[in-house]
Amino acid sequence: MSSPLDNKKKAEETKYSRTADFEFKVVARRNKLLGLWAAGILGLSKSDSEVFAKETVLSDFEEPGDEDVLRKIFKDLSQASSEISENDIRAKMDELLDVARLQLESESKG
Repeated sequence: MSSPLDNKKKAEETKYSRTADFEFKVVARRNKLLGLWAAGILGLSKSDSEVFAKETVLSDFEEPGDEDVLRKIFKDLSQASSEISENDIRAKMDELLDVARLQLESESKG
C-alpha cells in the first residue's frame, strides 16, 4: 500500500518528467524554426528548407547545450557569405525559444 509520501513523490517525479519532456520539445521546435530561418537566408527551396531544418534539429544531439546548433548555423551562413554574426544567431535562438514555447503551449491546449 502506498503512503501519502510515496504518492507525493511519484506525483513530483511525474511532473518533473512532463516538464523535462516539454522543454525537450521546446528546444527541438526552436531548432527547427532556427533551421527554417537560416534556410530562408540561404535561399533554399521549401523542400530543401525542411531538410535543412531537420539537420539543424539533429545537430543538437552532438553535445549538451546549444553550441553545436550555433556552430552549424554559423558555419552554413558563413559559407554563404552571410553577414550574420554569432551574436545575431544567439539572439534569434532566444527569440525562437519563446516562439516555440508559445506554439507548443497553444497546441497542447488545442
